[in-house]
Amino acid sequence: MKNEMIVEALKLNAEVLSGFIKSIPEEAMMKRRKDFWTIYEHLDHLASAQAMLCGRIENFIQEEKPVVKPYNPADKPVIKKMRTITKLLEDFSKLRAKQVVLLEGCADDVWGKTAQHPQYSEYNFETMVRHILFHDGSHMYRMEELWLLKDEFIKPA
Repeated sequence: MKNEMIVEALKLNAEVLSGFIKSIPEEAMMKRRKDFWTIYEHLDHLASAQAMLCGRIENFIQEEKPVVKPYNPADKPVIKKMRTITKLLEDFSKLRAKQVVLLEGCADDVWGKTAQHPQYSEYNFETMVRHILFHDGSHMYRMEELWLLKDEFIKPA
């Protein structure tokens, strides 16, 4: 996959996510289905993870051999004040736009960099950027399942 295609897909995901979330009735956003995160919690996670991902991109740009610290959403502090859905979408879009600008400015040598990541046997810049894209998709798919699937068909991810 060409780097430009991945970056274009990341750019489009902000619009796809926004349009998708706006199509979900507000009462469905907080509905707890079995022991799964709510749609709101998935959206909050996507928006919250973007700052960490910007930091990873910046580390790759600035460091010769970056060391990546694993991200565990359970490690983040409990949300004391919930952001509105509109604010979550704005935060996601703003940070995604920043990521896209950073990625579009990356030379080939950055795209070829590798990093140390304790969870992966091999981890490089392209892998990280592709993970951002796949991470978006996995959460968006789960949100759609939580919205539309009947309880008996919802399975653990």
